[in-house]
Amino acid sequence: MQFGRVETQTDLTGIDFTLPPDHPSTTAILKKAKASETQVYVGCAKWGRPDWVGKIYPPKTKAGDFLEHYARHFNCIELNATFYRMPTKAQIKGWKSKVGKDFKFCPKFVDQITHIKRLKETKELVDRFLEAIYEFQENLGPLFLMPHPQMGPKHLDTIEAFIASLPKDVPLFAEYRHKDMFAEPAAFDKAFTMMERHQTGAVITDASARRDCVHMRLTTPEVFIRFVGNGLHPTDFTRVDAWIDRMASWKQQGIKTLWFFMHQHEELHSPELCRYMVPRLNKVLGSRVIEPKFVEPPPPTPTKKAKSENR
Repeated sequence: MQFGRVETQTDLTGIDFTLPPDHPSTTAILKKAKASETQVYVGCAKWGRPDWVGKIYPPKTKAGDFLEHYARHFNCIELNATFYRMPTKAQIKGWKSKVGKDFKFCPKFVDQITHIKRLKETKELVDRFLEAIYEFQENLGPLFLMPHPQMGPKHLDTIEAFIASLPKDVPLFAEYRHKDMFAEPAAFDKAFTMMERHQTGAVITDASARRDCVHMRLTTPEVFIRFVGNGLHPTDFTRVDAWIDRMASWKQQGIKTLWFFMHQHEELHSPELCRYMVPRLNKVLGSRVIEPKFVEPPPPTPTKKAKSENR
């Protein structure tokens, strides 16, 4: 994942990774919802990683079996594969057959819709997309909408019209990347108020070089967090700790669902960071998220001293 990447790990020392306080609307949203139980999901963005063979996939695992093994370590996947190619019913049925009944796929809208058509005149494409992903049935999680990064405040009417046109039987989360969506207070309020009006959840992307995307503005009593680490740099661990504390706070306030997707610019190390995070998450939140199991023990995590030096 290249979004929000810094040039070198040396550049990380000057970044303030402190999570901002909650937006006032977040507190209001959670107070109004006050869910009695919080569902927690943790996953990655890919399962097709040959370099995970011998790590969390058994030695000599074939590519066709990667998903089956992935689903033994995680309870969801941010399905970016559907962004790059329109899915088919047969493909979805094949993926569904590899996982258990509680596993969730969170499909990203195909780039033909979001990046080529830029959300205009997309009915035929949307119908094809939905017809395919509905084959997930009980394994279908929320849909993930990322408008083209060049779609800023002046495109909000187009984004709203697209969101309004979608069926309401599947939860939807949206991510903004245009900097003016965050730099202009009026545009920010308009964009997120629109999402709240349409019951569209907010994506929060925590990437090193785009701290504006860590907006902490929930629009529904659910959240879709995309965490982008830096190759197991010590700051990865302190940032994860901060997110656990924030999710615990949201749980106490009554959030309904927490989706947390682990990214790395080099996805090789995503399992290690999940292995660090999940036991701590379960302890603090009282959740029972699957813990990734390594074929061989993972390398030790940074010591308390090493972590504190990077706060």
